[in-house]
Amino acid sequence: MSRAGESHYRMGIDLGGTKTEVLVLDTLGESVYRRRVDTPAHSYALILAMVGELVAAAENEIGQAVSVGIGIPGAISPASGRLRNSNTACLNGSAFDRDLETALGRRVRIENDANCFALSEARGGAARGYDLVFGVIVGTGTGGGIVIDGKLARGPNAIGGEWGHNPLPWLRAEDGEPACYCGKTACIETFLSGPGFAHNHEVRHGRAMTSREIVAAAEAGDDSCREMLDIYHDQMARALASLINILDPQAIVIGGGMSNIESIYRELPRRLPAYVFSDFVATPVLRAERGDASGVYGAAMLWE
Repeated sequence: MSRAGESHYRMGIDLGGTKTEVLVLDTLGESVYRRRVDTPAHSYALILAMVGELVAAAENEIGQAVSVGIGIPGAISPASGRLRNSNTACLNGSAFDRDLETALGRRVRIENDANCFALSEARGGAARGYDLVFGVIVGTGTGGGIVIDGKLARGPNAIGGEWGHNPLPWLRAEDGEPACYCGKTACIETFLSGPGFAHNHEVRHGRAMTSREIVAAAEAGDDSCREMLDIYHDQMARALASLINILDPQAIVIGGGMSNIESIYRELPRRLPAYVFSDFVATPVLRAERGDASGVYGAAMLWE
């Protein structure tokens, strides 16, 4: 078995708050191993042990050492070297990369999960061929990543693409100003995430429904749900327009559970021109090609 640093087999781990997915790519970039397990999100020690077990099981199965790339919610602070902003709370404040390297006996590469998603879609997914790509995650949370010429643009604060924790632009009375876990109000995440969408519907219409139920009811003709979905389309258009005005990406790719709303891809092209500071909008808004596997592919690509 070759040493991990010399291996051309690359493991990606998408460490989610509920599930953890593992993927191994061979020398041709083809998947040779996949596995999904529950995340012991309540325990830092159990997460470290889980990763060690997953790496050992994969190497035993394929007979090859692997490099290890991990996508996580949050990011390693360049100032403290510790993980921050993770909704898997037990990770916050930890030296996660150093602890994993000690546990595994090799170097690891760790990146924000939205960055992994953007990298995957820019290099081999829906946005391949575009030089400047913004990847959007709208699921349990809301985030993003920037890829320029096939490389992540993290920035000196390691927050490049943290679009979800800016305030929703052109805020209206009908939007409200929901509180965000980050301590601020009216963050984009509080409107575009699945839980945010469901919460705002309940506040507005007094009906507790999941985001999926709201969309299904809207498509079946329910008036209050149709109104809520219409508001959602416009909120997303405003949020993306502010991004286009600053970054002007060649393509925007959307992933996460809310990216499965088919009407997004019809509505955004006609709504964006009202907010983008231009006489036309040529930016394609694309649905992720690799679906919920984009993050784990991107984590494996951290060793390219």
